[in-house]
Amino acid sequence: MPVTELNHYFVRATDLEATKAFYCEALDLDIMPRPPFPFAGYWLGREGRIWVHMGQHGIPNAELYYRGTPKHAAQDNSGVVDHIAFLATDPEAFRDRFGEMKCDFWARALPEFDLFQIFVRDPDGLTIELNFNNLPKMPEWGEDYSQMPEVDGAKDKAGTVTRRS
Repeated sequence: MPVTELNHYFVRATDLEATKAFYCEALDLDIMPRPPFPFAGYWLGREGRIWVHMGQHGIPNAELYYRGTPKHAAQDNSGVVDHIAFLATDPEAFRDRFGEMKCDFWARALPEFDLFQIFVRDPDGLTIELNFNNLPKMPEWGEDYSQMPEVDGAKDKAGTVTRRS
């Protein structure tokens, strides 16, 4: 009985409307129908699939509704979660969109894996990673991951690295 796919992740937002606007604009997500939960929030996704569920931080009885994060997770940024990743297409369109939104973002290339990545933070500091696989041409505006300093013993602990086909 294997896990088959990611259904959604939950964001406890310090400013619910700003966070909703960010995800809708930055990632082109739609507001989806949501059950009448006893707290304000949104389901966001596309084509009938929910990807992001969000609720307002700082509400009464939060411990009854938000069972997966510590009380101060929203103020302490993403808590134990470092980032959430999506597959995407057209990195230049995201670069332009984030520029228009005046969002700070960074990008990096892993050409040996035919992978380009863009990272942006939501209004509460959670990093969103966009992965672009098998692009016809690798963008030249991201940092080269292979040029970053390597942690001692990283390759020994990671095992053999093989190129995807």
